[in-house]
Amino acid sequence: MKVLVIGKGGREHAIAHAASKSPLVDQLYAAPGNPGTAQIAENVAISDSDVEGLLRFAKEKAIDLTIVGPEHTLALGVVDAFEKEGLKIFGPTKAAAQVESSKEFAKKIMMKYGIPTAAYQSFENKEEAIAYVKEQGAPIVVKEDGLKAGKGVTVAQSVEEATEALEIAFAQEGGKVVIEECLRGFEFSLICFVCNETVIPMEIAQDHKCAYDGDQGPNTGGMGVYSPVRRITPEIIEETMKTIMRPMAHAMVQEGVPFTGFLYGGLMLTENGVKTIEFNARFGDPEAEVILPRLKSDFVDVIQQVMAQQECKLDWSDDVTLGVVLASAGYPASSTKGAVIKGLDALDAQVYHMGTAMKDGELVTDGGRVLIVVTQAKTLEEAYAKTYAEIKKIDCDCLFYRNDIGKKDMN
Repeated sequence: MKVLVIGKGGREHAIAHAASKSPLVDQLYAAPGNPGTAQIAENVAISDSDVEGLLRFAKEKAIDLTIVGPEHTLALGVVDAFEKEGLKIFGPTKAAAQVESSKEFAKKIMMKYGIPTAAYQSFENKEEAIAYVKEQGAPIVVKEDGLKAGKGVTVAQSVEEATEALEIAFAQEGGKVVIEECLRGFEFSLICFVCNETVIPMEIAQDHKCAYDGDQGPNTGGMGVYSPVRRITPEIIEETMKTIMRPMAHAMVQEGVPFTGFLYGGLMLTENGVKTIEFNARFGDPEAEVILPRLKSDFVDVIQQVMAQQECKLDWSDDVTLGVVLASAGYPASSTKGAVIKGLDALDAQVYHMGTAMKDGELVTDGGRVLIVVTQAKTLEEAYAKTYAEIKKIDCDCLFYRNDIGKKDMN
């Protein structure tokens, strides 16, 4: 088979890495890819926003399967364009991708079908939103509607912090927010392979969203992650599948927007059971980088079976994977480009490239989140020690990382 992976980040590097291990794959392309995917696939200089260019390439090369990484590519309707031309592509249509591109769309479906989630209100008027926050009090969650690349969410601990988030949200054109009650509990991610009502769960992971140790600082796209998660038992996973993941797939079929692709449940284990924080229309990033290395089943074969709406059992490694993101100094407010990165060759770890580039024969920083270093071990404690030991071998003066990834699950 000829397989095309669309995207350029760490998630796409992990997807390409998993696809490269499939005996079904003869030729693997990444568009546009990154210096990491270049080692396992042929990078193609087509932007992941250039739907026409991607379609033209897939037709020219007679691509057998395309796997979409980024949410913005899905929101542009790449799946609709490929399907119209009879090309096989794993991802939701533009309409189905609204589970992520519109917070309100997802909330309305959850409310209509009784899928457990936080109580909420939507606002298009700043004054009304501020009045609602004052009435509800803090802590409270302010979410900007639309695609925010894992950001655009403020868990406000005070009314003042919530008001500031609203000022920022409504300063943008077409400002619209969803304001939610603040769920308390243990957060985790459950991602499923989905096609209509065929829903196959992957292993659980826990992402760490805040920029700094101890869950301090602003929300980011994710600073580190591990899988599996001790606190999330098989019983909790089954409850989540029964009350959230399968009902959401069913609801989307009922609503006339059936979902195909990676359905991501951002979830909270509360004292009143599991509740939905959000849905995403694609694989999590950095979750992909620790979940896919544990998958022993043939990744491409699984996608084909799911697209044929066949139930399949996935085979997983019992090892723990733990990944730590190295981000540009100043991230998420800013990022650096052009700082030289050395020492990767010395690492005994899987390194996925998130925001790197080659310049004058050297690997350099090229974004907010730059690399994720992932190791596998028998226990979480061993994986933690191993990953952090490997990170110390990297030489770059413009990177920072959290020191506590996985700590919450160790006590």
